[in-house]
Amino acid sequence: MSNLPQPNSPPFALDILYQDQHVVILNKPAGIPVHTGPAGGVSVEACFAFLSRRKDGPWLAHRLDTETSGCLAIALRKQPLIAMQQAFAAKTVHKTYWAVVHGGPDNAQGDITLPLRKHSTKAEGWSIKPDPKGEPARTTWRVLGRSKSKNLTWLELTLHTGRTHQARVHCAAMGWPIMGDTLYGKAHPQGLHLLARSLTLPFTPPLHAIAPPRHGMQAALKACGWQNETE
Repeated sequence: MSNLPQPNSPPFALDILYQDQHVVILNKPAGIPVHTGPAGGVSVEACFAFLSRRKDGPWLAHRLDTETSGCLAIALRKQPLIAMQQAFAAKTVHKTYWAVVHGGPDNAQGDITLPLRKHSTKAEGWSIKPDPKGEPARTTWRVLGRSKSKNLTWLELTLHTGRTHQARVHCAAMGWPIMGDTLYGKAHPQGLHLLARSLTLPFTPPLHAIAPPRHGMQAALKACGWQNETE
């Protein structure tokens, strides 16, 4: 065990959306990975000691991409971890995402059912692509707003399956990639415009949290008609 002194504060500011003795729902910042890499560094896991001092936790109940911000559930004890894992497996957890996409669909709502599969090459590394031989993946969407120029659309996405990069790949495959998606679209100075907006856990009573859009997303959202309730 290391004898080095432990830091007095977490490696990034913790924005807690919900907390009780069993569960924390964190507003994860964009750019912070959930897992600590082999070399260490800033991550959600690196903050666990500041959420609980118990030996039986905390644990991540699910994941978010590094560049995605928003609702992330963390179990503080083993029993709620098992309950959340069972709920995710049974698809009784309700998650919604907000995305700002280039272009956008013509209709007001729709359903994407494209199987997804991981592809790897030595030159480009790995990515997820639509593939008939892949795992089933379903995303439903509805338009929440559009920019006056019609070049941006604000979407609410509901992921009925939890495939890696699902929202990003499904949107790109439809011809409207998410702003700032460096893998499936184009880079943007304000990063990936994807927010894990809400999370509802089917406990008794249900646990519900809503994450506000991070600052870097707000300009694009306002262009599509979003109004910041705190202003």
